[in-house]
Amino acid sequence: MPVRPRMMRNKISLYLDLIRWNRPAGWLLLLWPSLSALWIAAEGFPGWHLLGVFTLGTILMRSAGCCLNDVADRDFDKHVKRTANRPVTSGRLGVKEALAVGAVLALLAFGLVLTLNQATVWWSFAALAVAVAYPYAKRVVSMPQAVLGVAFSFGIPMAFAAVQGQVPALAWWLLGGNLFWVLAYDTEYAMVDRDDDLNIGMKTSAITLGRWDVPAIMGFYALYLGMWARLLNTDLSTVWGGLTGLAGLAGLAQVIWHYFLIRQRTREGCFKAFRLNHWLGFSVFAAVVLSTL
Repeated sequence: MPVRPRMMRNKISLYLDLIRWNRPAGWLLLLWPSLSALWIAAEGFPGWHLLGVFTLGTILMRSAGCCLNDVADRDFDKHVKRTANRPVTSGRLGVKEALAVGAVLALLAFGLVLTLNQATVWWSFAALAVAVAYPYAKRVVSMPQAVLGVAFSFGIPMAFAAVQGQVPALAWWLLGGNLFWVLAYDTEYAMVDRDDDLNIGMKTSAITLGRWDVPAIMGFYALYLGMWARLLNTDLSTVWGGLTGLAGLAGLAQVIWHYFLIRQRTREGCFKAFRLNHWLGFSVFAAVVLSTL
């Protein structure tokens, strides 16, 4: 193979690794609450335009966030087994190049936002500010997962703004509930790296909670499901109401399964629980969609 095409293929491979292209669980964790909010705000199917914008925008912004996060954490990640071989951390990709990739992705996402109403455009700046703040919160905040929870939930007020031109109290209730979900799954994620994070002085919810980590995670899940379930005032005696209830039960069953995955606090169990969380998000989304039928 000629040198130039080979170099180009290697570069593209690095870019894809940088944005975690082979690990879609990350953007699915962002996507399901945003789509759920779209359906609730629109009281049903929100239309193909909004569906496309929020789906593509979620993928682009999550990818851009990975670029910024890897640059911000490059000196820490080299001391963590799971992250030591990331493109920026390992030196295979330069800081400026990674930031440039992230900037291009963020601009593409902003281009999509510009096809929506003015209220959504303004809220997108707030979402960007929180996303930029998160990588640095790990230095000063004892539970930076709460900051991530806000960042990963900002698709909810943006969805309401896109559909209704405003952000009602309901959107903030949903954001609060979703924040507890992020606290649950990102604490599971932090449990994987707890030993490494203690050695380098990183602040995480897994370290802050200590031996209360597993009970806290179960509590976070309960708050998440409880707050969202309040919205699903469905007649369970109907076909669609019964299916909504089944979707809710599927979510509850997954939470119970997660307890058995993380109770021994093994790296493998905690990481598996984190990776599978997008199915919980899908179950809640399915319940929302069914409740609007």
